[in-house]
Amino acid sequence: MTQKTPAQLRADAEKALQGPGQRRIRLLAELESIDAELRPLIVAAREVELPIRRITELTAVAPNTVRAWIQQPE
Repeated sequence: MTQKTPAQLRADAEKALQGPGQRRIRLLAELESIDAELRPLIVAAREVELPIRRITELTAVAPNTVRAWIQQPE
């Protein structure tokens, strides 16, 4: 059995990262799009006094993110 060179090991590592890495990149882009849709809805929900806790339950947006979006609406 021959051992792989460090260059071959690095190439294998890169190849292993490509698939999951590309999926993560696509999901992050989708998440950004969803956040852009959610942000004004969350601001509006707070304007009618929907509790932050309930917003976080419905959206999985962190409480600190909700507070930041309310303080700095788009």
